[in-house]
Amino acid sequence: MLHNLLKILLALSLALTAVLPTWAQETYSFSVAPQFERRKLFGIWQPIVDELQRRTGSQFRLVTSLSVDDYERDVRKGKHDFAYMNPYLVPQVVGGSGYHALIRDQKPLHGILVVAKESPYRKVEDLQGKQLAVPTYAAMGASLLLRAELEQAHHVTMQVVDAKTHGSVFLHVINGLADAGGSVQKLLIEQPQEIQDALRVLHRTREVPSHALVAHRRVPPALREKVRKSFIEMSETEAGSKLLAAIPMQKAVAASNDEYRPLLALGLERYLKQ
Repeated sequence: MLHNLLKILLALSLALTAVLPTWAQETYSFSVAPQFERRKLFGIWQPIVDELQRRTGSQFRLVTSLSVDDYERDVRKGKHDFAYMNPYLVPQVVGGSGYHALIRDQKPLHGILVVAKESPYRKVEDLQGKQLAVPTYAAMGASLLLRAELEQAHHVTMQVVDAKTHGSVFLHVINGLADAGGSVQKLLIEQPQEIQDALRVLHRTREVPSHALVAHRRVPPALREKVRKSFIEMSETEAGSKLLAAIPMQKAVAASNDEYRPLLALGLERYLKQ
């Protein structure tokens, strides 16, 4: 009887051993910046993460933070395994925090400065001391890059107004609530024609690499490459391209840490507040 019991216990042990790898499979945290309200954010990213799981065979848990400040604090500490982030943050975390850039949108990012079509402003120097509406202080092209370029290249400092959204930026300018507005070309051409007709682009910033997905060095190199390859292949399919367009990302391409290091010289973090 004891012999039979031992045989049963041995069989159970072998069975548990066989399924244990599935139970014990590591789940990697996948963090995205809170650039939209939580429901919209998960609506955009959860299908992408689900597709990533299918393509890589690994498990990912989508997480976000209540505020941009909380998000940045977490990634600076290296809390998350994968993180999708604003370009200005990338060169700050690829060193000490241990992250490696994986992919970015092929199309670079640049900001635009708009004024009312009939306004007297003809060059950026005319805006010294005037009011600038931005969708959020942390917007890369519409705020950080634009304000850095105005100040560093043109010696123009403006009073910043947080308009909350790009659409509100345009209305602030049209209705005289701000002298100028910061945005990006893609969102301007998505506006109703009457909005576009009421505005004039006074300045375009330089181009910089777009938002990046980074992976922490503790993530196995093989998985990092799987994730990189999966995003690139995803963007080459009709269904995958549609998912990524909601980020928005037009075409995923490989990214490198070196691409983002020149941004450090701009000191963009100083423009996160007025």
